[in-house]
Amino acid sequence: GKIPKGALLVGPPGTGKTLLAKAVAGEAAVPFFSLSGSDFVEMFVGVGAARVRDLFKQAKEKAPCIVFIDEIDAIGRSRGKGQMPGSNDERENTLNSLLVEMDGFATDSGVIILAATNRPDVLDSALLRPGRFDRQISIDKPDIVGREAIFKVHLKPIKLEKDVDPKKLSAQTPGFAGAEIANVCNEAALIAARKDKKAVDMSDFQDAIDRVIGGLEKKNKIISPEEKKIVAYHEAGHAVAGWFLEHADPLVKVSIVPRGVAALGYAQYLPKEQFLYQTEQLLDEMCMTLGGRAAEEIIFKKISTGALSDLERVTKMAYSIVSVYGMNDKIGNISFYDSKQTDYSFNKPYSEDTAKIIDQEVKKLVEEAYQRTKKLLTDKKEQLEILAKELLDKEIIFQSDLENLIGKRPFEKETTYQAYTNSNGKVKEKTEPEAEVKEEVIETETPTSEDSEKKEE
Repeated sequence: GKIPKGALLVGPPGTGKTLLAKAVAGEAAVPFFSLSGSDFVEMFVGVGAARVRDLFKQAKEKAPCIVFIDEIDAIGRSRGKGQMPGSNDERENTLNSLLVEMDGFATDSGVIILAATNRPDVLDSALLRPGRFDRQISIDKPDIVGREAIFKVHLKPIKLEKDVDPKKLSAQTPGFAGAEIANVCNEAALIAARKDKKAVDMSDFQDAIDRVIGGLEKKNKIISPEEKKIVAYHEAGHAVAGWFLEHADPLVKVSIVPRGVAALGYAQYLPKEQFLYQTEQLLDEMCMTLGGRAAEEIIFKKISTGALSDLERVTKMAYSIVSVYGMNDKIGNISFYDSKQTDYSFNKPYSEDTAKIIDQEVKKLVEEAYQRTKKLLTDKKEQLEILAKELLDKEIIFQSDLENLIGKRPFEKETTYQAYTNSNGKVKEKTEPEAEVKEEVIETETPTSEDSEKKEE
């Protein structure tokens, strides 16, 4: 057999693609040529192609060696898109030169090509064929076990108190990439230094995680008591709805501390490690997201602009249920989702009649979810009041506080974190990469109307 000519590292930003390429070169102890896709782009015609030829000439002289091209989508985009008729795209010349060079040397020449991208969908198919990039290596965001290992690496140089537990930290950072974990550790150390502490404790990490998720705390933001009360009931609405809905994600914490640009408060959940969602789970998720607005209407008999991001998310979810996942009886098992995002750029893949039905079904779904949430929160109004008062008093409450205030969750299932900690750090089944950190953000600014994109699973 022959060794592969090249490998394409694919994954979201911050997962360590460039770091992995450096590690490969270090382990192999061979010369390492590192450059970015944009290094080939120049104002003069022909420079990009000349640089490609020059790179491969040098690589062959230094063989065996590794050539690493970061952000290859800068030169490797599909040809024939977005250019004027009759024009000569300089990027195409560079790409053609790269394709020729990658075909030009034999596998025994000792030159291995690694390339990294977080957008494999825009790359030219000729670049991805076997013989050029034989392997596509997917580097996903780490799961709970991976995050613990990454935390252990970044915690080594920091002086820690005894209460800092990498397992707990990994459970509180679902959807974090390696770069974000490094950022959390650095922020925690800075926060502890500002407080003149001798060592970093768990509360510093809590503050750091909050800062990375929600932005900087706005201590000087002047909020009237009425607004603060609305925010408290809004967030309590999310928390109570999620607590009493069977398929909703378990809550990590609720905060009404103003953060970032427009967030007056947020509720953070812990997504379960799963890839398949059933209809009931998506509907419960919608109800939980509408909990904020429903609580405002029940308590104040008025609604505010605070639910903007919630409504945006619910609308995307409803459109996905009806027109992407084929979970609607009237539309049937049809998906109008285009994973390549190319074919339907100028025309909808369905008729005006179908568009009307989709809109009606989406409206019906959202309305049913809202009424269901309102009924739930009306029944649990006492718990809603208790939670909102506690929020106004403490500003941040955690899952354990919720259990003390309104009792244990009626259908508590073992979370991935509990399964992980109960089995002494070994997850029995293979864990999957997690969903993103879900937040409910209260907006203060009036939204501009933008076309909402359909949510991808």
